[in-house]
Amino acid sequence: MATSKLQALWNHPAGPKTIHFWAPTFKWGISIANIADFAKPPEKISYPQQIAVTATGLIWSRYSLVITPKNWNLFSVNVAMASTGLYQLSRKIRQDYFSDEKEATAQLEG
Repeated sequence: MATSKLQALWNHPAGPKTIHFWAPTFKWGISIANIADFAKPPEKISYPQQIAVTATGLIWSRYSLVITPKNWNLFSVNVAMASTGLYQLSRKIRQDYFSDEKEATAQLEG
């Protein structure tokens, strides 16, 4: 049973014998790098970079479900890219637009 599933994966039109497998597999490096940047201070996050990562993730997630055959590896990596990009953007926006209000409130109280 496991052999037949591995053989089906191997012979799939988006399987390991094709670029349709390897391109999204290597694209995981971008998502992993973005996850590693979660430890980076928000002031070091770039709006253009994270907007690009998020937009790319959203656009290609949709595309990966429209093409034949459906490429689930491409879909999953792009969902991860969009998710990590949105999270990084939320960190940056909170830092730039909401931390000032907290600091002002703290100064008024103090």
